[in-house]
Amino acid sequence: MTENARSRWQDRYDKSRVRETDFTTLSGVELAPAYGTDDSEWPGEFPFTRGLYPTGYRGRAWTIRQFAGFGNAQQTNERYRMILGRGGGGLSVAFDMPTLMGRDSDDPMSLGEVGHCGVAIDSAADMEILFDGIDLGDVTTSMTISGPAVPIFCMMIVAAERAGVDTGELNGTLQTDIFKEYIAQKEWLFTPEPHLRLIGDLMEYCVEKIPAYKPLSVSGYHIREAGSTAAQELAFTLADGFGYVELGLSRGLDVDVFAPGLSFFFDAHVDFFEEIAKFRAARRIWARWLRDVYGAKTEKAQWLRFHTQTAGVSLTAQQPYNNVVRTGIEALSAVLGGTNSLHTNALDETLALPSEQAAEIALRTQQVIMEETGVVNVADPLGGSWYVEALTDEIEAEALEIFDKILAMGGSTLTSAQPEKLAEAVGRGEWLMTRGLLRGIEEGWFMSEIAEAAFQYQVALEKGQKRIVGVNCHEESVTHDLEILRVSHEVEVEQVRALAARRQGRDDAAVSAALTRLVDVARTDGNMIEPMLDAVRVEATLGEICDVLRAEWGEYREPARF
Repeated sequence: MTENARSRWQDRYDKSRVRETDFTTLSGVELAPAYGTDDSEWPGEFPFTRGLYPTGYRGRAWTIRQFAGFGNAQQTNERYRMILGRGGGGLSVAFDMPTLMGRDSDDPMSLGEVGHCGVAIDSAADMEILFDGIDLGDVTTSMTISGPAVPIFCMMIVAAERAGVDTGELNGTLQTDIFKEYIAQKEWLFTPEPHLRLIGDLMEYCVEKIPAYKPLSVSGYHIREAGSTAAQELAFTLADGFGYVELGLSRGLDVDVFAPGLSFFFDAHVDFFEEIAKFRAARRIWARWLRDVYGAKTEKAQWLRFHTQTAGVSLTAQQPYNNVVRTGIEALSAVLGGTNSLHTNALDETLALPSEQAAEIALRTQQVIMEETGVVNVADPLGGSWYVEALTDEIEAEALEIFDKILAMGGSTLTSAQPEKLAEAVGRGEWLMTRGLLRGIEEGWFMSEIAEAAFQYQVALEKGQKRIVGVNCHEESVTHDLEILRVSHEVEVEQVRALAARRQGRDDAAVSAALTRLVDVARTDGNMIEPMLDAVRVEATLGEICDVLRAEWGEYREPARF
């Protein structure tokens, strides 16, 4: 007798992994862990449309990972302690603009920006302060930074070393996704090739030295925030992910070993069902391509794990308390879509960095969803919905059409409907998706596609075809102005003073030698992580490390596109 899907799921449902809690409705109705027909797809079954785990959130709820960073390291450390003390499960570091661009706080180009959109980090000493009193061996930490991600990662390792943490046990994610910078966010340092070289070095290092750490969080969030559609966010992000898979393969790494170190970061926008369908389609597409095109044999290598952040671009300055509602709806869509971790935006973020009160409301939003709504009781509760299933199929189809355009830009005549032939090309060392990505970046195609989508949405808003409460409808209000968080200019003054003191107290000869060694390795095909760590250990600054590499590799200039 052939085993049906329900029986396979029952065989894999491990009761020992289920949390000890009440899985009934508010009225006391007993709930099954999952629902479906004998021949339907079940949670934890390839291609994982309904989730990665047979137990769903019964086994483990998503990680509450609030994104935070402002001012100096000490101020942000205090915010982190507040988040963890009030129930946050992980940390996500927001860096200021100078740090994101690989500049020190005393760089002339940093003037007026230090500590304003995130925390200022100049050296490993700042990173020590940032995580003071927080056990990096126990808390998972995500860092949202791409251009200078590798030196920032080295600073975290050195901070962990100085705190006595076994760095081989570190767990968390580093964004590192340079493709999306060229496509959307525009925070790059070099041309694509040196950035990809550094990312490949990081992938090799983590596979060998820090196996639990995820060195790449492929980000669709910034693509969506730039104005893309849901299908564009999905397709561009997964295509970027395939490019990093090809990078790992080109380094001779085993896909079943390095692919579990890739994670994803998506936007949860306000169109509730479209977002749920997008998340479900993402898992399905990734699993199929990893297995059928890139040869991944293990489930973990086929899994798409993702973090979600609610849509900053959906927040409004008008009637800002409406943002609490928007964020709650967006967070619920992420949860019903099966997110692995989640950040909820604060109501005042369209005006400034979150106040402590607004940050607490954002945290409590997740906790209400987790503790009160019952959505954790059943895996993929919307699975089987005619609407959700049809919308999932539609978004997947749109994404595959976009993949075909990217492949064609790289000169390939193959399509997503030919996984066997794509796999043969990969076996010959033909990195077709990477070629298409680089050509699309070079020609400004991605930027053009996003700009057109953003324009069409703006036209719909101005015509009243799309509505935003408090902006182009229901504009009457009794809302008072918010008290918002303002970062004092004294933060910049103090940060620059502290940086000068560190420079005065360090061994400049050791710094110079370490930076010279770093450049020497950059001129070879050697792995750059160890020499970069050595530079960080002697208190070389972020700007100094990035500047010697800028001098060696040059800076990237985006092509004009009209």
